[in-house]
Amino acid sequence: MSTAQHKIGSGFGARSTADDVLNGIDLSGKLAIVTGGYSGLGLETTRALTRAGARVVVPARRPDTAREALDGVDAVEVEELDLGDLESVRVFAEGFLASGRTVDLMINNAGIMACPETRVGPGWEAQFATNHLGHYALVNRLWPAIAPGGARVVSVSSAGHHFSGIRWDDVHWANGYDKWEAYGQAKTANVLFAVHLDRLGQESGVRAFALHPGGILTPLQRHLPREEMVERGWIDENGTPLNPEGFKTPEQGAATQVWAATSPQLAGMGGVYCEDCDIAEPAPADGTRVGVCAHATDPEQAARLWELSAELTGVNAFA
Repeated sequence: MSTAQHKIGSGFGARSTADDVLNGIDLSGKLAIVTGGYSGLGLETTRALTRAGARVVVPARRPDTAREALDGVDAVEVEELDLGDLESVRVFAEGFLASGRTVDLMINNAGIMACPETRVGPGWEAQFATNHLGHYALVNRLWPAIAPGGARVVSVSSAGHHFSGIRWDDVHWANGYDKWEAYGQAKTANVLFAVHLDRLGQESGVRAFALHPGGILTPLQRHLPREEMVERGWIDENGTPLNPEGFKTPEQGAATQVWAATSPQLAGMGGVYCEDCDIAEPAPADGTRVGVCAHATDPEQAARLWELSAELTGVNAFA
């Protein structure tokens, strides 16, 4: 049974922090996996979850950098994982499964944004491959550890999903490349993944969510030249945010993914897109980039993307 895509009146909002939404929640004995949990929103997510008592496994493409960033944070393990490399995904997943542990919270946080045209694996477009296909393969390979405990699986999407639906005739941009539309397609894929995983996982008690964390200046912008961020009105020529009130802090930006992963207010719900620590409304017809677009929540497109992802990666826990 799907959840209606409408606000539930959570009592939290755009300025709530990850610690705010975890107030009164005890995660002792819970195990979370947070991809990219050592930088930007991922780092704040890891810190908040551990403060609430969880043990966090952080798969990292740069494990040495991750260990340095997480130095002093208790109850954290760092393991190597490159989401753009399916062999790396397999090795990480098999190593985790060999530990015999189950997953309570799976937060697909890692991602890249608006990078120059880059190819990974068998020539796949890097944003679609890293942001979506790598996480798709990871969750499917970890399914024997995710299903038993009825985990929540959270995919960090973006308002960028408004930029593009799935380009079914050319998902890997063989014909031309637009870095922002490619980012939009990858973020739409994150939402569609949650929609279909929720449908498939309900029988096991697994529920899935996607979300927009808000606008935050983090290392996610590493591929954007300063001139472009100036042109977009994000910063001035000295790198100072022009509208600080328009951006969230990393602690606020991490809140929605932590809320989606842990909130008892979402018990029995799933398959929806969240923003500002609540379920989002459908996007308005005027083109304002708030709420969620119909192309990202269509169950038929979600099922189609799942089939395509299974074909591309050779992995499907539900086959």
